[in-house]
Amino acid sequence: MPADIAQLIHDIEAIPATSRFGRVTAVSGLMVEVGGIEKELSVGGRCLVETRDERRIPCEVVGFRQGRALLMPFGSLDGVGLGCRALVAPGQSSIFPCDAWLGRVVNALGEPVDGKGPLPKGPVGIPIRNNPPNAHARARVGEKLDLGIRAINAFLTCCRGQRMGIFAGSGVGKSSVMSMLARFSAAEIAVIGLIGERGRELQEFITEDLGEEGLSRSIVVCATSDEAPLMRRQAAYMTLAVAEYFRDAGRDVLCMMDSVTRFAMAQREIGLSAGEPPTTKGYPPTVFAELPRLLERAGPGLRGSGSITGLFTVLVDGDDHNEPIADAVRGILDGHIVLERQIGERGRYPAINILRSVSRTMPGCNSKNENELVGHARRLLSSYDNMAEMIRLGAYRRGSDPQVDEAIHYQPALEAFLKQGKRESTDLATSYALLAEIFGVQWPQ
Repeated sequence: MPADIAQLIHDIEAIPATSRFGRVTAVSGLMVEVGGIEKELSVGGRCLVETRDERRIPCEVVGFRQGRALLMPFGSLDGVGLGCRALVAPGQSSIFPCDAWLGRVVNALGEPVDGKGPLPKGPVGIPIRNNPPNAHARARVGEKLDLGIRAINAFLTCCRGQRMGIFAGSGVGKSSVMSMLARFSAAEIAVIGLIGERGRELQEFITEDLGEEGLSRSIVVCATSDEAPLMRRQAAYMTLAVAEYFRDAGRDVLCMMDSVTRFAMAQREIGLSAGEPPTTKGYPPTVFAELPRLLERAGPGLRGSGSITGLFTVLVDGDDHNEPIADAVRGILDGHIVLERQIGERGRYPAINILRSVSRTMPGCNSKNENELVGHARRLLSSYDNMAEMIRLGAYRRGSDPQVDEAIHYQPALEAFLKQGKRESTDLATSYALLAEIFGVQWPQ
C-alpha cells in the first residue's frame, strides 16, 4: 500500500465518531469562559470555538474558575459571543516533521506560510510540549562546534550540545549574528525560531540575512508581534519540537531562538489573564517555571542520539543585563555572549564584549596551547579596558606599566580580529591561527 494512502487511512481512523461541546458563558479580554464540558478538559487541552460567521478558532485551556473552563485563543476573538459552541479537540498536539521540511517556513501550529505548498508528514509524531530528556541518561557535550564567527570560535568556544545566550539591547545586532551563525556554522541542520518578530523584518531576514544557502539547511518557525500571545509562546515550543525530531534521528542540530524575552512576555500575558499574581516587573511565577522547561529541552540527547546546540537571544530591557529575564536565563544556560551598544557605536561588529562574555565549556575543551593563547589575549584586552579612560585623556605615560604598554601596542590588531563582516566566515582552525599571528606565535598547521 502506498505511504500516502496509508497516512490517509490513519487520519480518517483518527477522526472521533462523536463530538463533545460546551457553550461560551463569558468573554473578558483575552479569556473565554466555557461551561458544560469542564470535566472533559484539562490544562493544556484544546477546544475549537465556533464564531457567529461559522469560523472555528483554536483555543487552549489555561485554567478553571468557578466551575468554568478558561480558554485563550490562538487568534482574534472577533465573532465570538455568548452561547457559541466550544468543541473539544481530540488528542495531544503533535507534529510530524521530516527532511522535506528543510528550506520551509512554518507558523506556530506547524502550518506552512511560505507559499510553497503543503508540508509532507513524517512517520513519527513529536509532542509540541515535550519534557526535557532525563538528566541521568543524557550524553555529555560533544566536540567543539565551528560557528564561523572568529570572536566566538576563539574566545567563547562552543561545543555540540551546549546552550548559549546572546544578550543585547534592541538594535545592537542580534539578528545579524543569528544570520551569520545559520549560514556559517558546521551544524548539519539549523532550526530558527522567530518569536514576536517584526512582520516587516521577517522577509528581510529570510531572503537577505539567511539567504538561499542558509535556508536550504534550515527550518524557520515564526510568530510575528501582532499574533496572539498563545501563538508566540507556541512558536517557541514548536521550534524545540522540530529540533528534537532531528536530534532523535541522530543529527547535530543548531537551534536558534530570537528571542526568549518575547516568549516570557507572551507567558506573562497568558498568566496575568488567567489571574496569576504579578511578581518581579509584572512577571507571574509561571514565567520563571516555564523558562527552564523550555531551555532544558536543548542540549545533548540521550546516549546514542544527536544533540541540540542552543543559541537563545535575550532582549535586555533598557540595556540592563541584570533585569529579571536576563538574570534567570543566564543562570540556566551554559554561557552567555554579551553584545554592547557602545562597541557597535564605534563601528565594530559583531559588537561582542569579550570580557563580559563566557563559555562554560572553556577551558576544558581547549588544548594547553589554545588556552595560553586565548588567556594572553584576554589579559591584554582587560588591561586596555581598565586603562582606556586614562589612555583616551592622555593621562597614561608609556613605560608606567609594561603590560599596559603591550596592550596598547596590540589593541588595533585585536580590534581588527574581533571585527567581521556579515558575509565573511572564519573557521575554528583559522581563528586560532589569526590570533597567534597577531602575537607572532608559530601556530601548528
